[in-house]
Parts: sequence; C-alpha cells; structure tokens
Amino acid sequence: MKRKNMWKKIISFGLIALLSVFALTGCTSSETTTANKEGDAKQSEGQASESTLDKIKKRGKLVVGVKYDLNLFGLKNPQTGEVEGFDIDIAKGLAKKILGDENKIELKEVTSKTRIPMLNNGEIDAIIATMTITEERKKEVDFSDVYFMAGQSLLVKKDSKINSVKDVNKKGITVLTAKGSTSAQNIRAKAPEATVLEFENYAEAFTALKAGQGDALTTDNALLFGMAKQDPNFRVVDETFSEEPYGIAVRKGDKELLNVINEYLKEIKANGEYDKIYEKWIGEKPKQ
Repeated sequence: MKRKNMWKKIISFGLIALLSVFALTGCTSSETTTANKEGDAKQSEGQASESTLDKIKKRGKLVVGVKYDLNLFGLKNPQTGEVEGFDIDIAKGLAKKILGDENKIELKEVTSKTRIPMLNNGEIDAIIATMTITEERKKEVDFSDVYFMAGQSLLVKKDSKINSVKDVNKKGITVLTAKGSTSAQNIRAKAPEATVLEFENYAEAFTALKAGQGDALTTDNALLFGMAKQDPNFRVVDETFSEEPYGIAVRKGDKELLNVINEYLKEIKANGEYDKIYEKWIGEKPKQ
C-alpha cells in the first residue's frame, strides 16, 4: 500500500515538473516572439522615418526627372550629350541648395506619361519637367509653389490661316500633342471638332507636324517658342487659351523635401538668380 502511495507521489511530482517546463517554455517563446515583433516594428519604424531628403543626403546625389526633348526647358544637346534648359538650371540650383554642389545631381529622362509613375516608384526624387499643377495631379503628387507661368497655344506653319483655337475647331483639322499632357485634355475641350493625335513626346509631335501629319501642334507657349526657334518655318499664334502654372512635384506626404524646395524658390526669386535663369532661356525678364 505504501509503495503504491509512493509511486503516486512520484508521478504527481513528475507531472508538476513537466507542466512547469511547458509553462516556462511557453512564456519564453511568447516573450521572444513579442520581443521579435517589437524589434521588427522598431526597424520598420526606423526605415519609414527615413525621408526622401535623408536618402538624398545619404547617397550624396539628387535624382530629378526632366524632359530631354523640349528646347529652352530641357533638351539634350547632341554635340555635348548634356541636357540644357530652364528646368535643368532650376534642378541644379536645388542640388546646390540641398548638397552644396550643383553637380551632385542625376537627370533622368521623363515624358508627360512616365513622370508620375517614375516618381511614385522611387526612380526619381522630384519632377522638374514643365509639369502643370492641376487638381487631378494633386491626388497623386504634392506640388511646390509655382515656378513658371505659361499658357497653352498653337504652333503652325508661317503661312497657315490658323490664328486661334477657334480656327482648329473644325472637322478635317488635325492637332498634334503629347500623351498624358494637360494640353491633350485642353484641346479636346476647346476644339471638340478637331482630330487630336497624341505622340510619346513633343519631339515626335513636332517631327510629325513638319512631315505634314497635322495642321497644328499644341502645348504651352513657352515650349512652342523653343520649337519655333529651332525651325523658322513655324510660328506661335498670339492667342493663349489656358493658364499653365508649372510646379515641382514630389511624392505625396514628402513635406520635408517640399519645404526645402519652396525655400529654394523663394531664395532665388529674392536674390535675383531666378530672373537670370529666366532671361537666359526665355529671352526677357519675367513679368512681375
């Protein structure tokens, strides 16, 4: 009888010990899991807290999306291979503001169609590419203050009878422009009777115009003046039928970088540097 009681006690003690081990193991596992989760959360928080401005400073280079095909604003010089223009000088000045050296910059080619996707997938830090500020685009990106005010117009042959948007609002008239641009939206609204052909970029559209594939090319007058300067057989009509305020675009919520950009724009307008850039490329002083 005593032996049976003894075995019962041994078994009881064994079960208690075993349960204690499981309990301790469970606690340790739970604590480890919690600690791991907290560690992961802190790491994710650290990664999320690294702003675009931090990344720019860490890599020592500002990456900007610019046009390569627009004379006066962003055009690749075939002789030097360098991209030149109003937007390029603005971009270089921004690099100097952030990194202390205007050469610490990479200029990536964008089009009206590709610029927002390239910004939002992290290929570029900002867009400086004759980009009109619109309510629709504000849903996808954040814009700086206006850095250039343009107006949409038409480029036609010198002997063309087209002198206003009303003159292209007819069946049988073809107007050329670029894909993904506000120009395409505006011309369809202003001249619904016209046929609108969209090209990948304005260089292709201008080539098509010279080849006789259209009666007019439409975009902002500042860009059209650049095309007319390239080929004196074309002229820009006097009328503008929209206001096109250009802004520098950053990813949604990129407030730190946006604040630096707006500070930079205020500085260059106050110290006269903006006027110099404007006169260098547009050929006249900016209207106050």
